[in-house]
Amino acid sequence: MQVVGFPREVNEVSARLVATGVVVLATATIVFEVRWLTVVMAYGFLARVLTGPKLSPLGQLVTRVITPALPIAPRIVSGPPKRFAQGIGAVFTVTAVIATYGFGRFDIAQGVLGLLVVAASLEAFVGLCLGCKMFAVLMRMGVIPEEVCEACNDIWSRRPESQPVAV
Repeated sequence: MQVVGFPREVNEVSARLVATGVVVLATATIVFEVRWLTVVMAYGFLARVLTGPKLSPLGQLVTRVITPALPIAPRIVSGPPKRFAQGIGAVFTVTAVIATYGFGRFDIAQGVLGLLVVAASLEAFVGLCLGCKMFAVLMRMGVIPEEVCEACNDIWSRRPESQPVAV
């Protein structure tokens, strides 16, 4: 079993459930001022960028327990845009860790996590992955080569009704 590496395809249902978990964790961190959760979230995002769900506790819970228990058909989507989105989440959460523990500015961390809550909520409840959209724009601009994700070339042609039902 390969540990390092992100899958080429992912289940959109699981991705949205992970995003729901991120919304819950980040909101709890902000509201209840649970500063150590910034470290937990940063680890989770870094683990998902490097290995997909393999080394992520939230990813494992979702892919092994929650998703299989739901009566929802899998919806397979390209992995590279989701990995890019996880990378953005890693930047946000690592920034929150640095603000909290490096500079003693949890207020800044709360602001950064608030932005993360907005983005993760769009993914979780609306099916709109901002990181995936940014990935597509960067592909169109030629910043990300087409061979990174051949299946992504038609992301703009997908119709809204093809999006999964909110979970």
